[in-house]
Amino acid sequence: MNPALKRAQLNREAILSASPARLLTMLYDRLLLDLNRAEAAQNSGDWPVASENLVHAQSIIAELISSLNSDLWSGATQLHSIYAFATQLLIDANIKRDPALTRQAITLMEPLRQTWHEAAAAPSAPLAGGEHIG
Repeated sequence: MNPALKRAQLNREAILSASPARLLTMLYDRLLLDLNRAEAAQNSGDWPVASENLVHAQSIIAELISSLNSDLWSGATQLHSIYAFATQLLIDANIKRDPALTRQAITLMEPLRQTWHEAAAAPSAPLAGGEHIG
């Protein structure tokens, strides 16, 4: 099998078999990868690569937004606001070709990535009814 196809198949299998907490951390990891790639491309004037990464980062944030459930967690509304702000930063960074806005998004999202990694590594906390978070 072609090495690229094999790698794609392994990635697909890892995603399909990942726990919800692991999927969330994978999304954050890819988000920060995209943002750092976009910033590097902006700093070198490679606007097509910067744009591609900024648009992909926006797609990841849209996926993160879709995973929020304010019925289960009161903090979902506030996190949605952060995601909306980050999305606007990325849109502006792309339109204005401004790496400082991309850096601002990185500065905003990196602590969230770290927090979700820590939460995913913590033992699951039981909810009423025997369900678990994480």
